[in-house]
Amino acid sequence: MKSTGKPRKKSTRKFKRTPLYILLVFVAVQLLPVLFVLPVFNYFQGQGMDFDLAEAATSGWLIFWSMGIGCMVALFFILRDKNFFNIWKGKPANYAIAVLWGVLGFFMLLLGQTLAAMIEMAIGIEPGSENTSSLVTIAKVAPVAIVAVVLFGPILEELVFRRVIFGSLNQTTNFFFATAVSALVFALVHVDFTHLLLYFATGLILAFLYQHTKRIITPIIAHILLNGYVMVINLNMDKIENFLKQLENMQ
Repeated sequence: MKSTGKPRKKSTRKFKRTPLYILLVFVAVQLLPVLFVLPVFNYFQGQGMDFDLAEAATSGWLIFWSMGIGCMVALFFILRDKNFFNIWKGKPANYAIAVLWGVLGFFMLLLGQTLAAMIEMAIGIEPGSENTSSLVTIAKVAPVAIVAVVLFGPILEELVFRRVIFGSLNQTTNFFFATAVSALVFALVHVDFTHLLLYFATGLILAFLYQHTKRIITPIIAHILLNGYVMVINLNMDKIENFLKQLENMQ
């Protein structure tokens, strides 16, 4: 009996490092693309693109590959650790309910961000995110970036900000402190402290969804739907504005 017990303890200690590995993967995703900027940029300029287009194409493809590879590596570590998501007391919601809450969470995010934006405007903060507008510009030149923004990004960010940061802190502190820290780090990563209230509202709702269902798939779905909605709206803003003008003329 003793000989069978020791390997299990080693395995447990080994898998306790999984959150650290996920964090390191995320840091690598943020930093390592810098090493490839110059060769990729030179490649696109060699294809006849001007400076601005080559810059956007470089950003788009590097975001796509770094996020995609980061997701695969993170999932590799998670699949080796069967207890990675076992941090909650009680039974997790079944997958059908978790998915439904994910869809509902999307509408909660829209409402929460709208209220946060109204408060920001009331205190003199201009609406709109430079990070979002930059990603939209990149996506127009390199559509593969859309896959990273809508799919890879939400998956990786929920694993990091909801499971690793919020989930770990929530076990030792409390819900609001864990949410505040994860929101601060989220804003830091996106280099956008002007809209900290917006990030906090988003983090609060996503953390609630995760805690409520005890399934990471729930905030992932809500996050994917939100990013997809924002991307579709921004990529088609000209068409939407023309449509609204036509409606005004008809009236």
